[in-house]
Amino acid sequence: MAERTSYVPGTPSWVDLGSPDTAAAAEFYGGLLGWTAQIDPRPEAGGYGMFTLRGKNVAGLGPQQNPDMPPFWTVYVSVADADETLARMSEAGGTVVAGPMDVFEAGRMAVVQDPVGSFISIWQSNQHIGAQLVNEPGTFGWNELATPDLEASRAFYTAAFGWGRLDASSEGADLYGIGGVIMCGAHIAGEGELPAWSVWFTVDDADAVAAKVVELGGAVLAPPNDMSFGRGCVLADPHGASFGIAQVNEPA
Repeated sequence: MAERTSYVPGTPSWVDLGSPDTAAAAEFYGGLLGWTAQIDPRPEAGGYGMFTLRGKNVAGLGPQQNPDMPPFWTVYVSVADADETLARMSEAGGTVVAGPMDVFEAGRMAVVQDPVGSFISIWQSNQHIGAQLVNEPGTFGWNELATPDLEASRAFYTAAFGWGRLDASSEGADLYGIGGVIMCGAHIAGEGELPAWSVWFTVDDADAVAAKVVELGGAVLAPPNDMSFGRGCVLADPHGASFGIAQVNEPA
């Protein structure tokens, strides 16, 4: 179990889903990953709520805000000061989409589009630190950027969060880290792949989960295959929001 009570600034710490049907999404992800949805009853919360596992917050769920875009998972990076970080992101060529804004007593956030076109959110925690469980089955364990320009993306995120390219990076792919600790990854977008951040959830059995997705009305976008970390694939929920699953090998 990987329980968290805080995050170092620059760490991806939260993910949430904007869905056109939150009740159906709650049923789908509950059946797939064992989550329970708890929607905030306050009208000013706008229908936003938490996915929980064993009573711990693991992801967020809310109504889709922009009907002109497909449903998608959003990545949040923990920061010490949202306003200061947002200023750096703007100076580095990012476009502020929303915020900065306070979210009740939970924290302060903003949404930015990077210079290459991907959307990323920042989170300055107060009462809500982000995910309380990570890197175990049923929780998120990885974020990956697809970009047509690795160098431009690297320059932007280095300025924004202090990420550096780690030595383990390979041609056409980056590993971003702080102080030698891996934070997330990036790769050159393939043909037809739009610039975007993806969310990956850890599972015990990638093949079994991929089969379960189909049973629950979702789709397999890329079938299970062996990867450097173990075995994984890319899936979509019944409304089209895509996500990855990773069956991670035990470290030697």
